[in-house]
Amino acid sequence: MEKFKMWIKKNWSTTLLVTIFVILLVSPDAKAWMMRQIISTGILNSKIEDKNIKKTVNEHNSVIAESFSVREESGKLINVSDLKGKVVFINFWASWCPPCRAEFPSIQKFYEKYKGNIEIVFLTVNLDEDSAKGKFYLEKEKFSIPFLIPNGDIPTEYFSGSLPTTVVLDKTGKIRMHHSGMADYSKDSFYEEIDQLLKE
Repeated sequence: MEKFKMWIKKNWSTTLLVTIFVILLVSPDAKAWMMRQIISTGILNSKIEDKNIKKTVNEHNSVIAESFSVREESGKLINVSDLKGKVVFINFWASWCPPCRAEFPSIQKFYEKYKGNIEIVFLTVNLDEDSAKGKFYLEKEKFSIPFLIPNGDIPTEYFSGSLPTTVVLDKTGKIRMHHSGMADYSKDSFYEEIDQLLKE
């Protein structure tokens, strides 16, 4: 035991790094915290595209798919095609996903800033196999963003399997931002882009 204590004293930095690595490996919250430090730099953020940039047919600037709808806890259905005339922020997430957990505080801040604006709609779509786990996560973290689940298949132009995925639609229903991976949605630069979309 004495030899072990001596080894720890001599190799405290290695011991600390190994301990941190193990914690990051095992704890989703620790992973999310580390990822949150990375996304706070803004280097992973995606920009909302200018409406005047011409796109090829295969890029994401397609009209809203008629069949895409989500369901509220009350059972009420929201069809995305009925939201034309509004800016729509769609985030696909799951409670077990550390990058989703990392970006959620920024989504909550974004939601709090704009929730009173009737021209923007937040569709935060939970993709947990057991939706109760997603609901529990929101309640535990005291997030007030809308809890929605898909009502049927999600068109691939919105979601192709990578979590988190975030899509922003303009008032005509065109995809103006499609971002796979985590990002920080509480940056002033993002708010400026949203404000511009709201003016269009």
